Amino acid sequence: MQMFPGSDLKLRLTLRVIAASAFCFAAISAFFLVDGDRSVHARLDMIASITARTLELQQNKMQWINQPRSSFPDLQEIAGSVMTPGLCIAYRDQSGAMVQRVCGGPRGEAADAPYAFAIFHRKLFDPGRETVRPVFSRGSRVGDVVVSVDPATLASEAWQSAGRVMAALALALPLLGALVYMALARALRPTGLIRNGLERIATGDLAARLPPFDLAELSAIRDVFNHLAERLGTTLAERNELTRRLIALQDDERMHLARELHDEFGQSLAAIRALAASARQGAAQNCPAILPECDGVARTAAEMMERLRGALFRLRPPDVEQLGLTASLEGLIAGWNSRSRGQTRFEISLSGICDTLPAELAANLYRIAQEAITNAAKHAGASRISLAIAVRDPQGDSGGDIELIVEDDGQACDRPAGSGMGLLGMRERVAALGGKFSFATRQGGGSGLRAVIPIVGTMDRPDVGSMVTEHAA
Repeated sequence: MQMFPGSDLKLRLTLRVIAASAFCFAAISAFFLVDGDRSVHARLDMIASITARTLELQQNKMQWINQPRSSFPDLQEIAGSVMTPGLCIAYRDQSGAMVQRVCGGPRGEAADAPYAFAIFHRKLFDPGRETVRPVFSRGSRVGDVVVSVDPATLASEAWQSAGRVMAALALALPLLGALVYMALARALRPTGLIRNGLERIATGDLAARLPPFDLAELSAIRDVFNHLAERLGTTLAERNELTRRLIALQDDERMHLARELHDEFGQSLAAIRALAASARQGAAQNCPAILPECDGVARTAAEMMERLRGALFRLRPPDVEQLGLTASLEGLIAGWNSRSRGQTRFEISLSGICDTLPAELAANLYRIAQEAITNAAKHAGASRISLAIAVRDPQGDSGGDIELIVEDDGQACDRPAGSGMGLLGMRERVAALGGKFSFATRQGGGSGLRAVIPIVGTMDRPDVGSMVTEHAA
């Protein structure tokens, strides 16, 4: 049934039932045709035998009463009892000449078989062949009886016999197909529920379960489906828990690294700047020629200190819980605008009440936004990057959700995630918060990142708040 790769299962099964039924009807029709042909030739053999015996009796009678031979053969005596339309009885003498021939009346025009069926019947059964029986007198053969039937007559009789089966087939097959289709539609109705359940699982609704079914096969599918859904939900919860623990561990490492950089590398840079200043003062009095080198050392130390401050800010961002999400995000955008020096314009749009979100959720939103903007700024080559956050119905029965969108007008290609958390890390963080994440490039240029995180789903996650910001290097 590969001819219909996208056809409905009910239609496929119905077509198979119809094909099997048609084959059975064809076999029955063939049986009727073969049996009818066999019956016709058995009748012809009987008529030929009776005619031959009758002619032998006529020969013997002529010899007993000395009747002239001109009255032999008398086929009319036999024709009255065995003659049917299209039947021909003939006597052929020893020389091969046809002495007498008697044929039945013509057939009715209404009984004519279709031309195609008549040709098919003639090629299949050879209805025109003759049945021959010898006629003996005093132990010697005096002639032959030849019995035959008009092929058109046999074709008409066969058509009448098979036509009833074909008529029944023409009426029964559509009715049978309709009944089978309705029965299959009723029996396979639960497959719609199974498909809906699979679609819900595909969209992330792991609470989807199938109801009990009457059919044993579908009940087995239902048990396996519900078991897999339960196992998938458990596995996903364990995976999210592991992801949160790994992110928390990574955050702790970043905090430790930030402290080490601040306490040791920062102090070293401060010492270098102090030494450069002291060396400049001494050079101004004793060796003015090395003043440019002293100034260069001081500038390099200042630049390294500025870059260190930026790295420390990205590794350990401002306290969102104290400043609020709105001020933290606005400061993030302002910092990028100041560092880009007009090459890339960063924009922000906030809607809804952002500063009333749970502290752990606000911190994670800041980290996701920071990561997305950092990746776009480093890899997109864009002239404009926008951040939009919308808090939707946080006081509703469902708790509402937060939508975060970062868009740019840069290159229309998939960019690497960077050496930090990257796209994969953002996807994992959003999944750990129970949200949905998507990233797509546009054909005309640019790309868009979208994350939707439920508010209620993050209220009861005590370990999420322990996560510290992450940054793509």
